[in-house]
Amino acid sequence: MSDLSALPSVEEILQSHSGKKFISDYGRPLTLRAIRSTLDEVRRRYQEGTPVPDEVALLARMEDRLGSWTRKTLVAVINATGVVLHTNLGRAPLSRAALQAIQELSQGYANLEYDLEKGQRGSRTVHAEDLLRQITGAEAAMVVNNNASAVMLILTALARRKSVLIARSQLVEIGGGFRIPDVMRQSGARLLEVGATNRVHLYDYEQAIAEGPVALVMRAHRSNFQIIGFTSEPDLEEIVRVAHKANIPVADDLGSGSLLDTAVYGLGHEPMVQESLAEGADLVCFSGDKLLGGPQAGVIVGRADLVARLKKHPLARAIRADKLCLAALSATLLHYLKDEAEQEIPIWRMISTSSEETRERAESWKSHLGQGEVISGESTIGGGSLPGECLPTYLLALRTASANRLLARLRTGTPPIIGRAQEQLVVLDPRTVLPEQEETLLAKLSEILN
Repeated sequence: MSDLSALPSVEEILQSHSGKKFISDYGRPLTLRAIRSTLDEVRRRYQEGTPVPDEVALLARMEDRLGSWTRKTLVAVINATGVVLHTNLGRAPLSRAALQAIQELSQGYANLEYDLEKGQRGSRTVHAEDLLRQITGAEAAMVVNNNASAVMLILTALARRKSVLIARSQLVEIGGGFRIPDVMRQSGARLLEVGATNRVHLYDYEQAIAEGPVALVMRAHRSNFQIIGFTSEPDLEEIVRVAHKANIPVADDLGSGSLLDTAVYGLGHEPMVQESLAEGADLVCFSGDKLLGGPQAGVIVGRADLVARLKKHPLARAIRADKLCLAALSATLLHYLKDEAEQEIPIWRMISTSSEETRERAESWKSHLGQGEVISGESTIGGGSLPGECLPTYLLALRTASANRLLARLRTGTPPIIGRAQEQLVVLDPRTVLPEQEETLLAKLSEILN
């Protein structure tokens, strides 16, 4: 086109074959917006000296704009990084049973707050509670939308405008700038620190309680780092004994909250929910999407009277879990109850996978692609769990002129493949690639590498 006079009108484009297709694919209002904004841009650039594009280029710009506006920003990816609980990639992938439970409940209505036996309004807080009680041995349980909310609810309901005693060594910051002291202040509780950063003694707790009053004693697990060297800290059982002597409840924030013993898999021992309850903690809170292997959720288990207070607090409504979360969590918990977590929950299947199994898969990938080399490496747990702990693995290593360029190409596929660079190599860890994703992974790699 030579000048602006040759530009088609909005109506002409709408009535054209391409315009009708845009309307069919994207709807009339969005198509109209794309046409007008594209024409406005062409006119503006023409005044700046840019030639008017021809009709084909003009329509292509409109289509690009429509595609950009409607492109999904949240998509499924293949995690080949070897980080089992990759926070940036959504942490725990769900089991087949959990996915099926979500699908069943998303297709219609559910008895979320309806008592089928009585035929009247019920409570969503009962869902998953019996499973949690059976698995952990707790008197009662409830589920909220994440563990930060669980901590906030406990502090707000039990210690608002009152003192909460916590060791200085536990005033941690985890991912996203989430700081335990900040959450405690937002809850309205008064922070009462005891001990030093590296050394906390039982008498620190005893002295603070004696000087009182204290509404709650809290322990926060240092999920994503360790303090080593000249350190000391009383164990939970000792803290509970001192607190209970003064009739003060103890809340234990475990963060990840494993229900299985990680030491069995050659890892360090991550504190277990059952252990905290056995040691006398009155409330224990933990995440649903970390070592539990379920959906994002915050789980609270413990004394029935305290859980009842939490359920009745107004904040509980603001942070409640929805039906899809409760469905997926219940399905995940059933795996533990049926002693099949290692086989059915993806993260535990990954953790329990031997290095020999990862070698066999990496060799199979190499054979399929006809290139690459298999090297030894390490997988990590991630997700703020077991800091510094690794599992031996084998990696498919791809030598390339530019590791960053190849990683970028892998990320732009459908689905995106997320690997990592190791020196000048791009390495892919079979441990975190789901079996059902393997065919897609190899097809995409073949397309890019050959």
